[in-house]
Amino acid sequence: MASALLSGAKYSDGLTIVGISMCTAVICEAISWLLIYRTASYKSLKSTIDKASKKLETMKTTDGNTVSSNLLKKSSKIKKIDRVETSLKESSRDLSMFKFKSGAVVAVILFMVFGLLNSLFEGKPVAKIPFVPIRLVQKMSHRGLPGDDMTDCSMAFLYLLCSISIRTNLQKFLGFSPPRGAAGAGFFPMPDPKSS
Repeated sequence: MASALLSGAKYSDGLTIVGISMCTAVICEAISWLLIYRTASYKSLKSTIDKASKKLETMKTTDGNTVSSNLLKKSSKIKKIDRVETSLKESSRDLSMFKFKSGAVVAVILFMVFGLLNSLFEGKPVAKIPFVPIRLVQKMSHRGLPGDDMTDCSMAFLYLLCSISIRTNLQKFLGFSPPRGAAGAGFFPMPDPKSS
């Protein structure tokens, strides 16, 4: 009965994609919790990163506030900061490697769901975009759709947008976002100012 109600609705395909994306995000986060977040080694690495980032932050703020004329004290402080930064980078790298096994399982699930949705909604617009997007976005949003109406939205584009936004917000809500000191954990890590 519920499917009969949804099939008659104007936005049923789009809502189906959003619902499946939400379910997939919940399943992926449950798998990540089972394989990563509940383990003692993850908790240990996360606390190590948090402590190191706080220590580095306090060392850098106290370094900027005190004006020391003794060059020896300043060089030892720089060496301590470098040691803490190195430790932080190593812990972040270890955390990334630890998350890799869960990432592989999640990727397989996401590819399977994407393949299923692609076969169900192939060549069928699932939503309307309220404007004509720029050329680069048009190639993604109109992928695999017949016709010249660039406001039609394909399943792949809607699923991509939903997956990115829902999963990221779900991670923040559940407290599974990366530690704040793990700056290199993202796709675009901050460059090291000393190396340039």
